[in-house]
Amino acid sequence: MTIEARLAELGVTLPDAPAPAANYVPFVVVGNIVHVSGQISQDANGLIKGRLGADMTVEDGAAAAQRCAISLLAQVKKACGGDLSRLVRAVKLTGFVNSTTDFTDQPKVINGASDFLVAALGDAGRHARSAVSAASLPLGVAVEIEGIFEIR
Repeated sequence: MTIEARLAELGVTLPDAPAPAANYVPFVVVGNIVHVSGQISQDANGLIKGRLGADMTVEDGAAAAQRCAISLLAQVKKACGGDLSRLVRAVKLTGFVNSTTDFTDQPKVINGASDFLVAALGDAGRHARSAVSAASLPLGVAVEIEGIFEIR
């Protein structure tokens, strides 16, 4: 089954790859590795804002992280010239969670992205990962995730 077919089965349509919000590029391809800049939590309704441990639940945060993973795949598709079949695997995610100082469930929040990538890519979605807290994130978003992917 192709990645696109699996995404359709999951009810996910990749959006257009989001444009960068500042002076950087959305991805850099070096050989067969794509480094994707941090993707912030947003959906068709706009930015997903909030702070874990204050006004968002872990489940809300995990849903925001899933949206970041969807944007990561949209960037990889663009890096591959629109051909997502060139994606070999997810290599590494670094997840940032906008949270209070006493919030300790950052890994559970970033699981929203990790679980989605495994659901979408199978074993090729398994990756190394970091999940850290941030006192704030750009535009007040709940989650930001950057990723490294292998392509052919």
